[in-house]
Amino acid sequence: MDDTTKIDLKDRKILYELDLNARQSLNEIGKKVGLNKDSVAYRIKRMEDEGIIKNYWTAINTFKLGYNVFRVYINFQLVSSDKKNEIIQYFVKYKNSWAVVSVKGEIDLDVIIWVNDIYEFYQFWEKTIELYGDYFQNSAISILVYVNSYKKSFLLLEANEKSDRLLYQTKCGGKTVDIDEIDYKLLNELAVNARAPLIELAEKFGCSPQTINYRINNLIKNGVIQAFRVDIDVSKLGLEKFVLNLYLKNPKQKKTLINYLKDLSNLEYIDLSIGWADMQIELILENVNSLTKIMDQIASKFPDTIKKQNLMIAEKYHKERWLPEMY
Repeated sequence: MDDTTKIDLKDRKILYELDLNARQSLNEIGKKVGLNKDSVAYRIKRMEDEGIIKNYWTAINTFKLGYNVFRVYINFQLVSSDKKNEIIQYFVKYKNSWAVVSVKGEIDLDVIIWVNDIYEFYQFWEKTIELYGDYFQNSAISILVYVNSYKKSFLLLEANEKSDRLLYQTKCGGKTVDIDEIDYKLLNELAVNARAPLIELAEKFGCSPQTINYRINNLIKNGVIQAFRVDIDVSKLGLEKFVLNLYLKNPKQKKTLINYLKDLSNLEYIDLSIGWADMQIELILENVNSLTKIMDQIASKFPDTIKKQNLMIAEKYHKERWLPEMY
């Protein structure tokens, strides 16, 4: 059965605006897409009900809070479905896991973890191996250096936006920002509901909406909050998320390669890490054939730069949360 949902250009523009800033008012979105407030509200509610809009999330730069990010890549062996689900839930329940993703391709499971104490991570990984090491055929760890996040230009069905597609960059290093408990609790709420109303947040924390607004703006100013975004089920639009690992034989061409890739309207993220692949890009495309064409284009454009390309398909997100959970 085809689960694709029909949406028009107005719907796409609303999704695009929500991804640029999910805390925009209905009036603000309406002015930009050419609809009145009630029409915008109706369309958003319909897309929520149809599962196109899954939730609203906040991009939080946890590097600013003193964390580093490790990625763990796992291949399973001799594992039953029940045991695999147990392992996945083990990572999901870990308070410092950012994302847990089942993958088709070079690996089976991708786990992204926040680390603010190397020895704490060492203890966690030792426990993991003790519990489940027999089910890991291979595992590898890389250190995330930075992520470029790009606007969802593919929603607009137009190829006219290339000059400023970068939405924000999340980068390790630099000065950390001290926040208090209220700020952290506020981030904890916004992490899973970027459109939470100021009045609702104020009641939860026992202060005025003006105080909440001031704290949010201060977190934005300090670079802790980078964007308020929308989580879209792209499968409802007849699309898939693909991950492409690039291994470089000429790292000096990295900047030129990034400048080329950023003009791809289907590009969502570029990750640079120490270990594993030199560069990882995430694309939203119709099918594998569309990706193959892009891979061929990259290989043809940069024959002396690319050593190898590997494809991965993000099969299922078991967890994605942009802040370590509070307990």
